[in-house]
Amino acid sequence: MLELQGGDWRAALLPGQGAAFATLEHAGRPVLRPLDGQPPIGTKGGAFWMLPWTNRIDGGRFPVGERVYRLPVNETEAGNALHGLSRNAPWVVERAGGGHALLTQRLRHEPFDYAVRLELALAEEGFSLALQLENTGVEACPMGIGWHPWFARLPGSAPRFSATHRMVTDDRSLPLRAEPSAGLDGGSEWLGTDGHYAGWNGRAELRRDDLTVVMEAGGDWAGNLQFYAPAEYPVVCLEPVSHVPDVINRPALAPFGAMRVLAPGERLEGRLRLTIIG
Repeated sequence: MLELQGGDWRAALLPGQGAAFATLEHAGRPVLRPLDGQPPIGTKGGAFWMLPWTNRIDGGRFPVGERVYRLPVNETEAGNALHGLSRNAPWVVERAGGGHALLTQRLRHEPFDYAVRLELALAEEGFSLALQLENTGVEACPMGIGWHPWFARLPGSAPRFSATHRMVTDDRSLPLRAEPSAGLDGGSEWLGTDGHYAGWNGRAELRRDDLTVVMEAGGDWAGNLQFYAPAEYPVVCLEPVSHVPDVINRPALAPFGAMRVLAPGERLEGRLRLTIIG
């Protein structure tokens, strides 16, 4: 376990298990729902990385040029390839100390060949991370990045964010079309929601009785947000992502967040900052 502390922030990550967060706290209060010793895959707690794609790919079908690749279908009942490959593989801690760390990962799985660099910083003024994915292969390839935090849903929780559109989905949580949406502004209608929002302005808040978490995202995370709030678990997921789910198979939705085709040596970058009010 990699433990970091800076200011009132404390984090614990599991480099050997996809560099998942086991905990993230501020002044002793849980920001993420802790894993409490449970595995990061299959537990609604902590946080994990989504790459080289985010959310779902229908049937694992991934077309690149004239060839169609088949990705592992790990959401078996729905028949989707879910949340990428990175969380299933270990990361290397290049350096760590106090409130700072640098982790890397290198992975090859057709059609992907990539290197990832993750920098974390915990300080009095906030928690920040920068995730950079580079195509290290010899061919151009569509790729995507995302972060999947399970924020603790405590009494008084209310998410707030602005957007321009929300994806209407089928019973397999795959997008069908975009409809206008202003986002969410508290209330109670969000509980039980699992949806994708486009035209996000990169800022979201989760207000609780004890504190408010403010998220500010930039780079390739500045326009799309996946939101998930299962009624049966005390969590809220505000997931900055670089593309619409399954957009590789749904070109009509590309204007709302396409996967970027990275030439060899090109990169995707997501930046994120969390601050606490209260």
